[in-house]
Amino acid sequence: MRRRVVVLLIAVLATVGAWAVPASGAPGDPTAPPDEGSANMTLGETLDKANREWLDAQAVLDASKKKQAELNEQVVAMQKAMEPVRASVNVIAAAAYRTGGLRTTAALITTDGPEQLLDRMLMVNTIARYNDRQIAQLTRLEAELNVSKKAIDDEVAKQQAQTDIMGKKKQDAEKALVKMGGKANGYVNVNSPLANPAPRNADGSWPKENCIIDDPTTSGCITPRMIHAVKEARNAGFTRYYSCFRPSGPYEHPKGRACDFAAQSSGFGGVATGGDKTYGGNLAAFFVRNASALGVLYVIWFRQVWTPAAGWHSYSGGNGDPSSDHTNHVHLSVY
Repeated sequence: MRRRVVVLLIAVLATVGAWAVPASGAPGDPTAPPDEGSANMTLGETLDKANREWLDAQAVLDASKKKQAELNEQVVAMQKAMEPVRASVNVIAAAAYRTGGLRTTAALITTDGPEQLLDRMLMVNTIARYNDRQIAQLTRLEAELNVSKKAIDDEVAKQQAQTDIMGKKKQDAEKALVKMGGKANGYVNVNSPLANPAPRNADGSWPKENCIIDDPTTSGCITPRMIHAVKEARNAGFTRYYSCFRPSGPYEHPKGRACDFAAQSSGFGGVATGGDKTYGGNLAAFFVRNASALGVLYVIWFRQVWTPAAGWHSYSGGNGDPSSDHTNHVHLSVY
């Protein structure tokens, strides 16, 4: 009886443990999430902050450039509209200068009778109103033009400020990566498929997202932008094994903003070689090419890391094993 109770208790504890640790996997299980180590926690946090602020500044910069282009079009349209009005006002001014107003007086004096006087007065009044409207229109257009030009100057100043921020965040990212190694050629493929862009705010910025989507790979959760990136990768043909949420560890896994994509078909294993390494390189290149569309914070693959602020750099922060060196899987973190 006592033996049966012990067996039942062990079974219950095993069940509770399975619920408490999503996708833990048995030792040696190739589908268990890779142990990326904990030594890179600070690096992950630094890259997260630097690249988030870089992307925020980029969104403001892009929106400002778009607004400046619209303002430039307005200025061109205003200047075109002003040309005939200015020409008309110049004629009015020249006539007033030549006659000194005597022509209007003479037109009223040299009348043959009351009826003709009334007709000429109406004509003079009509001309005066037309002249006033032309002058007023020119004044309004010039004021609007000055406002638009001032707005363009403001946008240029905003762009400079955002460019300065992006430069500073690039330095922050590069400082975080300096211990990892110098710049690297990385993985680039101009023939990578294009991904459908993830939703943005009206001003071009990335909306804040919570971990609200059920993770297809674990009992945890991921963000809408993360599942969008996963779906786009799979639609592009990258359909091998992957794993996302983890309750602890470095990078954005606990926040639902990171996934690991195995290079091998069956799961995470040893160092990728041959076609598996090619697959990983192509997947990394896909995420880099579509970084702006997918909101990519950084990509890690085969001892190299890519960030939007600093590009490809060597990555030597692992523990010498395939998981922490990222030689058996592509790591993706999104905004």
